[in-house]
Amino acid sequence: MYNNRRSPSRGFQGRNNNRSNGGGRRYSNQSKGSSLNPMMFVNRASGVEELPYISVNNFSDFPFAAMVHKNIQSRGYDKPTAIQDQAMTPILNGRDLVGIANTGTGKTAAFLLPLLTKVAQDRTQKVLIVTPTRELAAQIQDEFRLFSQGMGIYSTLVIGGSSINVQAKQLSRRPQFVIGTPGRLMDLEKRRILDLTQFNNVVLDEVDRMLDMGFIHDIKHIISFLPQKRQSLFFSATLPEATKAVMRNFLSDPITITIKSSSTSHNVDQDIVQTRGKDKVEILHDLLIKQEFQKVLVFGRTKWGINKLEKNLIDRGFKIASIHGNKTQAQRQRSLNMLKNNQIQVLLATDVASRGLDIDNVTHVINFNVPESYEDYVHRIGRTGRAGKKGVALTFVD
Repeated sequence: MYNNRRSPSRGFQGRNNNRSNGGGRRYSNQSKGSSLNPMMFVNRASGVEELPYISVNNFSDFPFAAMVHKNIQSRGYDKPTAIQDQAMTPILNGRDLVGIANTGTGKTAAFLLPLLTKVAQDRTQKVLIVTPTRELAAQIQDEFRLFSQGMGIYSTLVIGGSSINVQAKQLSRRPQFVIGTPGRLMDLEKRRILDLTQFNNVVLDEVDRMLDMGFIHDIKHIISFLPQKRQSLFFSATLPEATKAVMRNFLSDPITITIKSSSTSHNVDQDIVQTRGKDKVEILHDLLIKQEFQKVLVFGRTKWGINKLEKNLIDRGFKIASIHGNKTQAQRQRSLNMLKNNQIQVLLATDVASRGLDIDNVTHVINFNVPESYEDYVHRIGRTGRAGKKGVALTFVD
């Protein structure tokens, strides 16, 4: 068990005596996480690194459009990741595809590069990319902008928390790519602003997460509008039965590529912090003042709890920001950028942030509240121990 005894303040300033304690998704089950065995959250980093993937191809070997190659080179890319190496040729050949891969494996480039080439060669092609969260959609949009520079190919981001009227105006310009979340896509379709029948290329990304967040009916509804003749790409970290059911209705004679590492990173030390009825904020405070806690993600269960915890930690002098479902997209993106740019030490989040986010050098993930499922736990702690670096995941248990 992790040692949570009070540590010296290391020169910490600004603490006061106020004490108080601290998610959002489309459903809530407060007691679900309490049924998990705490020993599931204890595992030492193995110290054994996975052998690096040896790619068959270089990026220069793929028949991408000339400007795509130029943009790849400008980013300094040479060797593709496993999912990129194995998926891009089938996508370029027009095949439907199932990609089973964890987050952080390079899936976005795996589908963007071939689809940009396809649109460059035939401007009648239109691409719809559906993701579970605003953050992942915005991240894909950022990647799109980098890879599409100088090509005259445009995208529109359609997500909640941003003006639907602005998005409608952007859609009227007929962008070749639309990147969005299910709820906002459905809103625009119902208002007859977005014609889903026009999209002959469709990507469903993080499908298991979308179903876990309660989007199954929206996904089925979106699929029902799509043209029969289309290229369909399906990405998921896991394949539970509900995901397989969507997959069967979505794809035609797909090729399946599985790029799976262990369910939790070899590079993450996992442990529990037994609170035993003590003030959890006090315990969290005593962790955050330790020098090694440099870039920390703290996960809570509810938006209300995250707000309360944020105020308490700010009062104590910590550099904090938060993201959850009640924040506008601009606020959420600003908070993420602050952590990425080391302007804050701690980002507080509900499970809206547990998946699909690529933040470098997160030293610690702290589960202030036990996650609702082990799968949620895996995705939360996947934010640390990335790119061969060691991380630490701590879970508070009563």
